[in-house]
Amino acid sequence: MRATSIVRMLELPVRLHGIQLGKPVDLLLDAAQWRALGFEVVCGDASRRFLPFATARVRGNEIAVGSALTLLAELDFYRARSRSFRALLRLPLDLDGEAAELRDAFVEPDGTVSEAVVGAAGSERRISLGDGSFGRVAA
Repeated sequence: MRATSIVRMLELPVRLHGIQLGKPVDLLLDAAQWRALGFEVVCGDASRRFLPFATARVRGNEIAVGSALTLLAELDFYRARSRSFRALLRLPLDLDGEAAELRDAFVEPDGTVSEAVVGAAGSERRISLGDGSFGRVAA
């Protein structure tokens, strides 16, 4: 399995055996490094819950879960200890002296964010996040 675009994942429904439980609105990242912790999901009852990345399976047309119990009510706990991917999008960045902005990133199946898509002056490029820290691409 290969890395998946975060922007693409946030367009997919969260489903249990084909039944839609909700829609992801953000991906929460470890506060110190580029690692996916889990999704913020708006559920069918309009509540917001946390879906740990390790319990989700990203497939072509869905984010599949094995149980509705993996959608946790403790969203505020996880938000307080993480970074919001949506909050990082389009923020001005200094990338080796060049002004740029984060437009997307790619997550490996184990949750490691391996590449970032940055844009500057009307173009985009993918850069490796080899050391895993926010130092290379951070607001």
